[in-house]
Amino acid sequence: MRILGIETSTRTGSVALVQGEGVIAEYTLNSKETHTARLMPMIDHILKDAHLTIRQMDAVAVSLGPGSFTGLRIGIATAKGLCLALRKPLIGISTLDALAHNIGHTSQLICPLLDARKGEVYTAIYRYRLPGKKQRLEKLSKDMVLSLDKLLSKINASTVFLGDVFDSYRDLIGKRLGKKASFAPPALNFPRAANVAVLGLEKLQSGEEEPGLSEIEPLYVRRPEAEVQWEKKHPKRKEPT
Repeated sequence: MRILGIETSTRTGSVALVQGEGVIAEYTLNSKETHTARLMPMIDHILKDAHLTIRQMDAVAVSLGPGSFTGLRIGIATAKGLCLALRKPLIGISTLDALAHNIGHTSQLICPLLDARKGEVYTAIYRYRLPGKKQRLEKLSKDMVLSLDKLLSKINASTVFLGDVFDSYRDLIGKRLGKKASFAPPALNFPRAANVAVLGLEKLQSGEEEPGLSEIEPLYVRRPEAEVQWEKKHPKRKEPT
């Protein structure tokens, strides 16, 4: 089966083609240009280079978030449009799941971090399990948004961190956790469309039931700021008793 993967949760957007357990191609671009301007050209470019057409895809997998609200909406809307036109399945994948899979087998906990602004991070905790001879990444927490201080108070084991916030937080993590903290190299600090596609293929092959196109929505974790501000300006009136 061939899967098109789409990842637009951060400024570093990517698309990938996966067939079976192999990556056919992956295209990653970190630029100031918006995902609106570059996503469809990236998809067109990768398909042409792989000598494939969009109709040869068996499904599309897209990163659902958490991440940039605008980036997620662009990626998901594009994926929905493609699947609607092609009548193909759409599989949604947590951005943090995709990012955590950048780390191969390790005995450490894995903690992906994405900038949530307002002094907070999007994160979750993972570790590898080995049922039989097949390693599997197990998710130990739900997707969260919280301050780094609160996150570090929950961690008391050796942990590898990865993500897009190390310029701000690496020193603090090192001071709090000391030798228990290690950090992924720069090339592993952004979510990859290849991981989104591989995880999407695994879900498809497992027979796990996916929601319909209309039901697939971004995993914001935190409510959009526009929604919060609207409610502040339009408080609900109390019903008379």
